[in-house]
Amino acid sequence: MRTGVARIAKENNTGVGELDNFDSFDCRGRNRVVGARMSEHGRANALDVRGVKFANGQFVSFTDRAVARELRERFLASLCVRFTTVLGPGSDWYHEDHVHLDLAERRSGYRICQWDIWDPMPKAAPLMPALRPGDAPPRETADEKAKREAAEKAAAVEPAKEEAPAQQSPVRRSSKKRAL
Repeated sequence: MRTGVARIAKENNTGVGELDNFDSFDCRGRNRVVGARMSEHGRANALDVRGVKFANGQFVSFTDRAVARELRERFLASLCVRFTTVLGPGSDWYHEDHVHLDLAERRSGYRICQWDIWDPMPKAAPLMPALRPGDAPPRETADEKAKREAAEKAAAVEPAKEEAPAQQSPVRRSSKKRAL
């Protein structure tokens, strides 16, 4: 908090008010699956956080697309430096509305930082497709397409009839097998 989140708050001319803690210690398996390996929450080594409330009253949700992307990216960079596991939106469906932070120790100092910063949603979805440009070629109706295809098919059949060779007598084949 002091090194990352507090610095970001100070850069925004405020301080840290409180952390919105979604989940902390809970003796359970990973992702609440019975029989799964012990979660870092079960070891009191993890937090699930939704966001931070600054001293000026502004609440910043880490996963809210309406929050400025640059600010969310700064939180991401700060948290991924401090914690060995950071899971947020895009990591799995368990972490779409909050960020999981833990200090799990892994071989060779391996770290996981999986948190996609999504772009804001459009203010309003377009209800109708964009207008067709005036210089675009005219569209072909289904009837026009069927007529065109029939004409192309007829034109392809006509030359084949003209080029057909005169009929010759059929070739006779012997029904007897030849001895080899």
